[in-house]
Amino acid sequence: MPEFIPVLARAEIDKSVAEVAARISSDYHDKELVLIGALKGAFVFLSDLIRQLSIDVRIDFVGASSYGSQTSSSGKIRLTKDIDIDISNKHVLIVEDIVDTGWTLAYLIKYVQSFDPQSVKVCTLIDKRERRKAPIDVDYACHVVEQGFLVGYGLDYNESYRNLPGIYHMKL
Repeated sequence: MPEFIPVLARAEIDKSVAEVAARISSDYHDKELVLIGALKGAFVFLSDLIRQLSIDVRIDFVGASSYGSQTSSSGKIRLTKDIDIDISNKHVLIVEDIVDTGWTLAYLIKYVQSFDPQSVKVCTLIDKRERRKAPIDVDYACHVVEQGFLVGYGLDYNESYRNLPGIYHMKL
């Protein structure tokens, strides 16, 4: 059984999500914004984020994976779900649960840009820089965490532990 070491409590997450939502609402108050949630991990964060926004947005999802059942990225990105709505000439905000190596996000940015949006920015719950390999600019980050394999609040290990209310470092 793994050991779970608390990193972020639900109250801390709620506060930071509200703060980031206020910034996004201000930055996009007069623009047409589409949020693209990165499946599966970002669905919990995205659902809380959109309820804190004071602007109207459109929402879609894209699926990409580079972890499989491992605790580190394979570096091989696999697209598991395409974007379904038209994002050409729209402002797009990719919503991620965690930015770690940056490989998946770099792939997603390039993929989204292929649809000719007006702009592409990134919002993440966790900006984890310990293993960053790709040069990624995170425009909105709720929390910066230096290290650890994190689970909870949508983040998983082999499809488990997404339901934990906070963020935990999982020690195997």
